[in-house]
Amino acid sequence: MLIVIFIIVGLYVVLDFRDHNFKRAIDACIAGSKQLNKQMTTKEAKKFCEDKIRN
Repeated sequence: MLIVIFIIVGLYVVLDFRDHNFKRAIDACIAGSKQLNKQMTTKEAKKFCEDKIRN
């Protein structure tokens, strides 16, 4: 029974950090896209970064 609890807690932690890492990657990409020659709005940069990271 204790093993099942640890497995459930472990899965929750792993899935939670995966979302956290995705958000951090998008934030870093947005900050980097501000340095590009082509000027983008924040929404455009976020969409561009989400598309690039998912692919």
